[in-house]
Amino acid sequence: MVKEDRRRRSSLKSAMMMQPLQSSLCCGNDGWADRFCYDMENINHDDLHCVSNLQITQRFLDIMQKVEDALEKKEADLSNSSGIVLEDYRLVVDCTELSIHIENESFIIHNFIRDNYWLKFPELQSIVHHPIDYARVVKKIGNEMDLTMVNLDGLLPSASIVAVSIAASTTSGKPLAEQVLQKTIEACDRALALDLSKKKVLDFLEMRRGHIAPNLSAIVGSAVTAKLVVTAGGLSGLADMPACPIRLLGAKKTNATSKFRLGYIEQTDIFKSTPPSLRMRACMLLAAKSRLVARFDSNRIDPTGNHGRAIRHGILKKIAKWQEPPPAKCLKPLPPVPNCKPKKKEGGRRLRKIPITKMANGMQFGVIEG
Repeated sequence: MVKEDRRRRSSLKSAMMMQPLQSSLCCGNDGWADRFCYDMENINHDDLHCVSNLQITQRFLDIMQKVEDALEKKEADLSNSSGIVLEDYRLVVDCTELSIHIENESFIIHNFIRDNYWLKFPELQSIVHHPIDYARVVKKIGNEMDLTMVNLDGLLPSASIVAVSIAASTTSGKPLAEQVLQKTIEACDRALALDLSKKKVLDFLEMRRGHIAPNLSAIVGSAVTAKLVVTAGGLSGLADMPACPIRLLGAKKTNATSKFRLGYIEQTDIFKSTPPSLRMRACMLLAAKSRLVARFDSNRIDPTGNHGRAIRHGILKKIAKWQEPPPAKCLKPLPPVPNCKPKKKEGGRRLRKIPITKMANGMQFGVIEG
């Protein structure tokens, strides 16, 4: 038990230390400072409220309230005037920052659930990798040891359900204590609530990206634009990022079924309409052009999106050019030669003596001829 407790504390501590914006946010007074200033030595890792408190911060509640109010309004009402777009820009930046914090919080809660439920079903974490799917399955199974009594349809693919059922029949886990199970189920509820909040934020960003990043939205679409900007840490971060990392944004672990390791770029309509043999080239082209137009949108150049639409047309034209068959090799006929009869060639001893005769008749350099 001592080793298990040390492993769980080490896992949670490493998860809480893996905050990409922690150093910059703790120094400022933007409402997130108290959220990340942990006392890592004196923190109670068994208390869910100590390791996860994003959802109770006032800034989180304020941003989510604004997002819900904005989603109730129609997009047409928000795109009539440029003043409304400028007013929403601050909320878009806040939502982008909030999405990063939600990702970090989901990672911490996932570790908390996994470390507590490991005593009950240690094989589950090797079968279900996605944090939200893991939380749903844990909440559904609970303390049940016979999984034939649990219906997992709709939560996992059929192959994963079979794997979970087989692993549960041979597991070495034991039922959890009532207090530990209650904390684990509460953590699952928090993870699912965070996932719902993240979906609302992404819906809001998708609705606004056509006005905040019109050129990028014209190339990859509003949904992919929102995901790219959120993962890159903002529109300026995406503009400063090289093309190769942009291609890998949102990429998952490679497996036997995936040929390439690609991210959100593969969700674009251009990528899906490209033949499989040319998709890797199309992905690299989309990543490079996305970085280019992100600079335009970051500096508020061409808010009409005409530049992005022109680049999209060029991308489609180039991909169509790749699919054209190579030009056929045509045999050029030679002009007819008059009286083209085979030339009679001499051979034999007389022909072999010709080079010797030429050398005998030739003049040597620097030698006085008689």
